[in-house]
Amino acid sequence: MTRARPPVVVVGGGVAGLTTALALAPTPVRLLCRAHDGSGTASALAQGGIAAALDPSDSPAMHALDTLTAGAHHNNAAMVQWLCSQAPAAIGWLQAQGVAFDRNADGHLHLGREGGHLAARIVHAGGDASGVALVQALRQRAQQSSHIQWRGDMDVDGLLLRGDAVCGVCTHDTRGHRHEMEAAAVVLATGGIGALYARTSNPPGADGSGLALGMSAGARTRDLEFVQFHPTALNVAGVHCLPLITEALRGAGARLYGATGQLLMADQHPLGDLAPRDVVARRVWQACRDDGSAWLDAREVDGEWERRFPTVLAACLAEGIDPRLQPIPVTPVAHFHMGGIAADADGRTGVPGLYAVGEVACSGVHGANRLASNSLLEGVLCGQRLGLMLATMDLRAASSGPYRWVGRAASLPQSRLEALRMLLWQTAGPEREATGLQNALKACLAWADEGWQARLAQRVLEAALSRTHSLGAHYRTDAVMPA
Repeated sequence: MTRARPPVVVVGGGVAGLTTALALAPTPVRLLCRAHDGSGTASALAQGGIAAALDPSDSPAMHALDTLTAGAHHNNAAMVQWLCSQAPAAIGWLQAQGVAFDRNADGHLHLGREGGHLAARIVHAGGDASGVALVQALRQRAQQSSHIQWRGDMDVDGLLLRGDAVCGVCTHDTRGHRHEMEAAAVVLATGGIGALYARTSNPPGADGSGLALGMSAGARTRDLEFVQFHPTALNVAGVHCLPLITEALRGAGARLYGATGQLLMADQHPLGDLAPRDVVARRVWQACRDDGSAWLDAREVDGEWERRFPTVLAACLAEGIDPRLQPIPVTPVAHFHMGGIAADADGRTGVPGLYAVGEVACSGVHGANRLASNSLLEGVLCGQRLGLMLATMDLRAASSGPYRWVGRAASLPQSRLEALRMLLWQTAGPEREATGLQNALKACLAWADEGWQARLAQRVLEAALSRTHSLGAHYRTDAVMPA
């Protein structure tokens, strides 16, 4: 009897993982998620929509130029051109999957504007609930697809290798049960590292676990120092994962103010409050550090808040703040990792059998600072590209060499993890300098045997120390001009 070929294992239930799994049809897929229902992803929390040049006055070339400018031209230019040229088709594909994008009274798609964009090209669904709309539509498609087996409540903490090729995964669930499964290929779609910082817009699961797992199998990394900080999250004391205050509010006319009522972005950048995120985040960081607070005044924003900004409205009202009547206290937060597992345009990591897509991967498309609303776009297009490629490949398991397991190993104790988060926030945040980075690195080296998070943070800090000049989201107050 011929043995059935093992499935492709996709780790992660956000937009990148879901799209990859759907595009793999009819290849059998096991989609593994930490939550039993696939919730808790950064994709589901995304308030910004998807950038695409849909207006007659706009073009993919203009979208690409804005992407390169925001990324400080550290981007992979070919990937940028491809991403922006395919963006309109991605919107059409999502509509075919059941995503109902917001429309104007005339029936045309409503196009908003966000930081770093010189044109209105952001498509939203459900106002600032775009991520939820995308994830729900794609999750429903995945659960209806006969080639996808959905497995929730699964944390992948080990990879099986034969020789140098990945051929399986090891998981554990919340009841402590361990599971081992073979795989024709393993796709990491596990998100970023924002939850390793004391203040983040990411969910708790965005802790770099997939990045650490890939590193344990020998995957190379790229651009780990480039962490994007979103300038506006709701400033709630003592909270780790903070509600995001969407950039679309500034696109609709909201303004940032300091403690004494000064306009924070006056004379800071030609685009003012809609400057690229790294510029705005540093200014808000400085205001919070020097004056104790920063505020977003959205009282002049027109329109129905319940329809356009329901997520922000609910988050603010839950803290006793009515953004329609009073300014919103804001803080920068760790938001997106431009770095990650070094991957080519097709998601190959250099480790046979191991692929990476979405935020855990670094193809260079975002450069040193991601342009707003390009992340969901990347997840959709790169997920499609990877899934279609794998579906046409002859995925044969490695047939020679000894088997071995690799994994992340133990996690830091909670008290140490909280100390690590604060250390990264203070030394590897929107502003950085050598002494703070070196002290943080010494601490991580001392904690390395206690948990994988310290070893991952060590790699981020080493990358930040090695880039002695400022570039994009990596800002050194002690910058040395590059030769």
